[in-house]
Amino acid sequence: MSLPKPVMRGLLGKRLRFHLPIAFSLSLIAAAAFKFAVTEPRKQAYADFYKQYDAMKEFNAMKEAGVFESVRPSGE
Repeated sequence: MSLPKPVMRGLLGKRLRFHLPIAFSLSLIAAAAFKFAVTEPRKQAYADFYKQYDAMKEFNAMKEAGVFESVRPSGE
């Protein structure tokens, strides 16, 4: 009674035919999940922020706080 010899010829191709579609589909699922769970909410948050962002108001607030060296606050 002896052990049967392992099948080595064509083993890589046989394993790839099984594992490659699984790996491809899982990578597509992960990419789609990342897009809808991370990217889309981030883009929406940026869009919401810049809808109401006033750059001149922000500049005047920083100017009055004395953040800039080249622009003096209006009180000085």
